[in-house]
This record gives sequence, C-alpha cells and structure tokens, in this order.
Amino acid sequence: MQAVILAAGEGKRVRPLTRSRPKAMIPVANRPIIEYVIEALVKNGIRDIIVVVGYRKEQVTRFLNQLDVPVEVVVQNKQLGTGHALQCAESKIRDNFLLLPGDNYIDPNSIARIMDIPNSMLVKEHPNPSNFGVVMLSEGFVSRIIEKPEFSPSFMVSTGIYSFKKDVFSYIQENDLTDAISSMIGDGVQIRGIPADDWQDAIFTWDLLKMNKRLLHNLDPAREGTVSRQTIIQGSVRIGRGTTIGPNTVITGPVIIGNDCTIGPNCCILPNTSIGARVTLEPFTCIGEAIIMDDTSIGSHSRIVDTVIGERCALADHTSTCTESGLIEIEGIAARSEFGAIIGDTVKSGPFTVFKNSIIGNNVTIEGQGSLKSRYIFDNSTVI
Repeated sequence: MQAVILAAGEGKRVRPLTRSRPKAMIPVANRPIIEYVIEALVKNGIRDIIVVVGYRKEQVTRFLNQLDVPVEVVVQNKQLGTGHALQCAESKIRDNFLLLPGDNYIDPNSIARIMDIPNSMLVKEHPNPSNFGVVMLSEGFVSRIIEKPEFSPSFMVSTGIYSFKKDVFSYIQENDLTDAISSMIGDGVQIRGIPADDWQDAIFTWDLLKMNKRLLHNLDPAREGTVSRQTIIQGSVRIGRGTTIGPNTVITGPVIIGNDCTIGPNCCILPNTSIGARVTLEPFTCIGEAIIMDDTSIGSHSRIVDTVIGERCALADHTSTCTESGLIEIEGIAARSEFGAIIGDTVKSGPFTVFKNSIIGNNVTIEGQGSLKSRYIFDNSTVI
C-alpha cells in the first residue's frame, strides 16, 4: 500500500518557530514530528511513501534522505492548500492509498484501523473543535464536514488522515481537500469515520508542550554520556553521547537530553522535558515541562517551566518563565493560552528577565531586568 504525507506547509500559527523550519520539522522529544508519522507507517508494513514538500523543502528533503526507509519526494512549488498538494502526487499514485499530515502525531494502531478500509477517515474528539474540520457522523459515516466553525455543533474533528481510492482525484476541483470530500458525500460516496486511538496536533506553539509530554511517555532510558556519581536520576531518562551531567544534579523522567550537552552542577530537570544537542545549563538552574532546542544556553539560577526555546538562544542568569493564562493574538485571532514562554531562534536576554505567557520572535534582544507578560515580541526586535 502507498502513503502520501503532506509536509509542504509552514504552519503560520506556530510562528516564530516555523520562520526557519516547516512545522513538520519541529523537534518534539528530540525528533522531527514527521519522523513519528513515517515510523507509524513502517510499523504497519507500509514502505511505499511519498512526501509532498514545499516551504523550506531543502530541510525536509535533507532529513528524509538520512532515513533508512526510501521516501519519494514531490514538490509543491506554491502552497495553495491540501487539495492542490495531493494533486502534486497524483502521477505517483497507483491504487488505494493513505493520506496523512506530516505535522501531526499518529499512533500505529490507528493507522492499522483505517488502512484496509477505502474511503474512510480517522476522527477524534477534541476540546477545541473550532480549530479543525468538525465532522458530523450518521451511523458511522460522515454526513458533513464544517471547516473551523465559530460555533461548533460537535466535538468530533477530522485528524486529516484518510484512506482513499484513486478516484478521489476526480473530485478535487478547488485547493481545499475538504471541498472534495464534501463533493464525494454529495454524490453519495460513503466516507466511514473511524475513531483514532492517539492523535496529537499542535495548533499553536504552546500545544507542542502537550505533544512533547505524550511522546516522552514512550521513551526508552539510556545513558551514553558522563554522569557524576553525585547525580540522582529517577524514571525514564535518556542521555546522549558526549553529554556531561555535573554533581548534585537531580533528573526526574521522562526526560531526554541530546548529545554534547553540559548540565550542572546543581541543576534540577523535572519531568516532560526535552533538551536538544549542545545545550548548556549553568549551575542552580531548574527546568521542567519544556522543549529546549539545539545550541541554546541558559544561565545560572534560572527557572524555566512550560516553555519552548528555539535554537542558538542565550538566556542570561536568573531568567524565569512563569506559567500564566492570557490572550495572545495569533494570525488575527485572539487565542486563550496558558504557558510560560515561547522563544524563537537566536534570542538573547539579559539577567533577571521574567517571561509570563509571552511569545518572543526570532533574533530578539532583551536587555534584562524586566518582566514580559502576555506579550508578542516580533522578530528582530530590541526590548530595552
């Protein structure tokens, strides 16, 4: 069986992290999201995989070329929608196939449920259905899809994962795949709605923290670095090659730490934390419920919780992120959020900076000794 993975979009609501990478390439539990999708397909014996790339296609292609699984790449030159992206792969499709987004996590069991049922889709209840295509079911079949309604009549949403016959292409007239499915239903084609076991999507940047927490639960512990005898490790913890953990550091899993990091001494790493490669945590720093990407350094006496930090950031000593709820405008919509901070790539902040429910763009410089609460700081800004 064939599978088509759509990985051509940017993911604008996940900015600033997608300014320099497609959403499908954001690392969660130290692996790009798209890798989990490919892994779920392979576990079901599906190795004929086509990936549609577009936005920053070189990054995705370079990663795919490193995999053990041969993947065919198709380019969508202009990001015109999911229907158009699927059409780009039409010439490669021979028969029935699966269609999946490259920026969502899906478990292998859910794919097993749908792969042998043509004209079906995976559905899942979600507490915020208005961010998705809301699915109305009648006797197990899809009767209607309402795309991102302001007032949702149901909590059941589409995961964007489908099993199609090849004749679906005859229904794609517009750029949006939802319109094609609506046309199929209008013509009397029955689309079965199959409940997914485990599906995770990050609509906004802070949703990555929930996805990270879920994926770390599958973590296999391993210790390849150098760990001080005075270090206390509890739970599932993976430590990469070349990493040094200083004395009197306490790590409570699930936690993953990449290669060539320097941690401590006297640090505390709490559960549900992912630390990338070549990260430095200076002494007396505490981190929990966080994603820290490659080549970032965090100064001493800092406290980082409920936070995503991009690559090559340098946060000075006594930096704090505090979990608070608030409203932040994302793509013209006021979104209710609750997190510490979302920090883009190459951000520098001075000592005694406090972040509360704030999003910091890429290449931002913050002088320090200030508090940022429910703020969105745009790329290349300087905060005095």
